[in-house]
Amino acid sequence: METLKTARLEGQELVDRARELAREKFAPRADAYDRAAAFPAEDFEDLFASGLHAAAVPKEYGGAGLGPHRGNVYTLWMMTKELAKADLSLARCWEGHANSLVILDGMADGRQKARWFEGVVSRGEKWVAWSGEPQARAPGEKVRFGTTLEKVEGGYVVEGNKVFSTSATGAQWAILLTSTAGPGGARHSSGPAEATLMMACDLSDPSITTDGSWWDPIGMRATASHLVKFERTFIPDENLIGYPGQYLLEGWQTCFIPHYAATFLGAAEAAYDFALEYVITQNKVEDPYVQHHVAQMSINVETAHLWLRHVAQLWEGDRRAEAQVAGSRARHVIEHLAEETVKHCIRACGARSLNRPSPLERIYRDLSFYVRHDNDDHILATIGKSLLGQSHDPSFYKP
Repeated sequence: METLKTARLEGQELVDRARELAREKFAPRADAYDRAAAFPAEDFEDLFASGLHAAAVPKEYGGAGLGPHRGNVYTLWMMTKELAKADLSLARCWEGHANSLVILDGMADGRQKARWFEGVVSRGEKWVAWSGEPQARAPGEKVRFGTTLEKVEGGYVVEGNKVFSTSATGAQWAILLTSTAGPGGARHSSGPAEATLMMACDLSDPSITTDGSWWDPIGMRATASHLVKFERTFIPDENLIGYPGQYLLEGWQTCFIPHYAATFLGAAEAAYDFALEYVITQNKVEDPYVQHHVAQMSINVETAHLWLRHVAQLWEGDRRAEAQVAGSRARHVIEHLAEETVKHCIRACGARSLNRPSPLERIYRDLSFYVRHDNDDHILATIGKSLLGQSHDPSFYKP
């Protein structure tokens, strides 16, 4: 059923279906998921039932075939934008799932694809990719983060923990980015790129536990990005993905940087829609300052769309090197456009717009937290380095 539904949906139909679900089902649930800091499980059930769950699975395996290397990434980003308009936390979990499928499409071997994509298409299995192992402790932090690998007969043993583990209580599979050089994963490792391994981990393994007490942020609460512990978790060799260092050496993270910006855009568009309805209801349309705020919000949203369309055309045209740099530019610009749009909305609507259960209150918190996913100062410096011909890290913006 899933395969047939997905096959019938193409391009704008997929975006329209995502928009309909977001408005009718996801938006009404968002407040409850946020307050409980609970993974949006019902939303994913609806995505599966509607044939959207396998959007980034290749068509030959029963999916819609979306992605940066499949000639149609803009549709995927616009689907994400529609989910983000309803709930940024849902959009982040969806990003992690879709991006993981893009990784499998590009790096997994034939047997792995057949096995894992079947679970997505037929059973609605959810995927995510985890790297987070920050090595510098925050003030008051007592736990040290990181994993170690031990080579054993037939595979590897993973010991330690990861944080910012999105969808920790909802996903069935996680792509673990780990390093044979020691703790740090991929984002925080100081070892060589070739030391970075990617391995598919079955999260039903009893050696894996989650610690939800670690995750109590101001926003993005429903991503359930808990601390995850691995107590001598065995990963068989058959679950290793790609060759050692492939993720970093081929710059795969750059495929996903503009995908984050699509979620930022969803927040901006949701704030803009909220403002229009609010100021009309409050009879503020004659206020010239409100007119200024509304005009700037509209321009910001349109500009962000143009940036994403530009980057998507580069990916879809197989202009990879240009797309990698443009993706970072778009992510930088759209972060600022989105934050500015939300601030214009607040100024136009006033303090009551930030009183629960107003969706703007949640949008403001979620966006404020999510744009910290990468350090914008490092992003801008990386763009400058690329222009000046200096060595730079296009994946994680390490200084």
